[in-house]
Order: sequence, then C-alpha cells, then structure tokens
Amino acid sequence: MARILLVEDDDSVRAFVKRALEFDGHAVLPTEDGATALEVLRREKGAFDLIVSDIKMPVMDGIALALNSARDFPDLPLLLMTGYADQRERAHGLDHLVRDVVLKPFSLADIRRAVGAALAPPGSKVAVA
Repeated sequence: MARILLVEDDDSVRAFVKRALEFDGHAVLPTEDGATALEVLRREKGAFDLIVSDIKMPVMDGIALALNSARDFPDLPLLLMTGYADQRERAHGLDHLVRDVVLKPFSLADIRRAVGAALAPPGSKVAVA
C-alpha cells in the first residue's frame, strides 16, 4: 500500500485519520503542523506517495505546505482537509497541486474514499469496502 505523510494539528482528528488509513494497510507518518511536515519531507527526500494535510494549522498551514512541497516534490500528490468553508476556497487555484479538499467532519468511509481516489491513477474507479 502507500506511504502517507499525515499533517493535522488536532490530536483526535490525527489519530482518527491515522487509524482509518492504517486500516487500509497504508504506512502513515503523523505530524502536527506544516513546518514539521516540510522538514520530514526534505529529510525523507519526498519518499511518500501522498500528503494528507489539514489546511488551517499554526506555524505553517496546509496551503503553504502545498506550495512548498510542490516546489521541491512536484509529483507528490496532496489531499487537503478543512472544517472551514473559507479555507476550502483558499485551495482553489491550486488544482495542479491538490487532488481534493475533504470537508470536516468526515466519516471513516469518506476519508478512506478520498485517499483511495487521490492515490488512484487518473480515470480509474475507486471502491472502498
């Protein structure tokens, strides 16, 4: 399965998403903010299949992380999460960087489906059990 960098400042959401993705067999490395995630990306030389990141976080938000990671690792897909409609709007215009924006609150099936779609080759259908 995939190696995923998870970036979420809320402990409970981070734990929920980590468990959901591990349920599908993914290896998940959780981080608490965009700055830490960017350090991990650089240290690991971008060796991830996907970044799943919250948008609104302290230190470095998900939009800044998307821009920085795309500059250094342009082929690394991103999936953003947010509970704020105005934050979702901030992701518009970044379509070439971001595969999707998932609205919080989401269910286990929702996040599993979104990650599956973000990892799937373009045009393929994604099924979640």
